[in-house]
Amino acid sequence: MGTLRSFIFVDQLQPQTMCSLGSWIRGSLPRRHMAAQIIEVAPGIDIEALTDIALKEADVQGGILVVERQFGYLEIHSRDISAVKASAAAVLAAMGKSPDEAIKPKILSSKIISRVDPGHAFLINRNKGGSMLLAGESLYVLECEPAAYAILACNEAEKAATIKLVDYRIIGATGRLYLSGSESEVKAAAHAAENALGVR
Repeated sequence: MGTLRSFIFVDQLQPQTMCSLGSWIRGSLPRRHMAAQIIEVAPGIDIEALTDIALKEADVQGGILVVERQFGYLEIHSRDISAVKASAAAVLAAMGKSPDEAIKPKILSSKIISRVDPGHAFLINRNKGGSMLLAGESLYVLECEPAAYAILACNEAEKAATIKLVDYRIIGATGRLYLSGSESEVKAAAHAAENALGVR
């Protein structure tokens, strides 16, 4: 029997979270304020059969279907919250799992870096997927596991504060999140991100 690594419901994709997702996914593009479900499983190849179940169950679109070294990822979305929930429930039933059996998120590292140096900003910007980090801004960095939880942290941080999404990664051994802005807004975003992962 496979492992349910993460099972994440997002009630409304926020603009930056959604746009960053849309910049690299190969499936259907989500729209602002759509609901989404992210499912991460092991072994990775199991996500193929689960995707078939999810897409047949209700009128949802698939944005992400990735099988990487160890884990498989599916992201589905729709304007209809009930459709997203129905598809997600069908996946759980097929796995014989409940949402409580997903691995609980764990924060491996969480830091706020004040007044980022210009050279540091340059290095981060060479590898980012989102907005530019400017010298002198504050930067929040988060690393978590399982990886997919980084999208939940990102989305909730964006709801709570006026920040820029520099980057987030939701696939692999760990998830990562980079947010920038004023010190006070970055602190509010960090608090919301960590709350979303059940840490505070």
